[in-house]
Amino acid sequence: MHASTTLSNNLQSVLVDLIELHGQGKQAHWNVVGKNFRDLHLQLDEIIVDVRMFSDQLAERMRALEALPDGRSATVSKTTHLAQFPDGEVDTTETVGLITERLDATVDNMRAVHDEVDEEDPTSADILHVFIEKLEQYSWMVGAENRVPKKRAH
Repeated sequence: MHASTTLSNNLQSVLVDLIELHGQGKQAHWNVVGKNFRDLHLQLDEIIVDVRMFSDQLAERMRALEALPDGRSATVSKTTHLAQFPDGEVDTTETVGLITERLDATVDNMRAVHDEVDEEDPTSADILHVFIEKLEQYSWMVGAENRVPKKRAH
């Protein structure tokens, strides 16, 4: 099978977000400070490992479809859907919010392209399903750090 331009562009769109999420995750990992530092530092490492694996898996799927993945830094920074991560040290509470936003933005883009991907290549859509499931789990787990329990009705 040869990917159409639409399929190639949709997968490329996801790829750059995964590459950017990996880089921003490392930036956060290196510069996070504050309460619960160690837990968040280690959790970021888990996310980074998976996101790197996801980007490689997606790029290799693209090559199997004879599409050309473009992971060059200029391409990634120009086309990612993720906002730039702040420089310098970032407090754990702020880092939780920033990483949750970036996980959600990555998933939002996957969901936006999903139907077109599925129409042409259900196998690639299945790969996106796995990524979405894991990234949404990470978003919930990271985001829970800043949540306050809801009051229970008595």
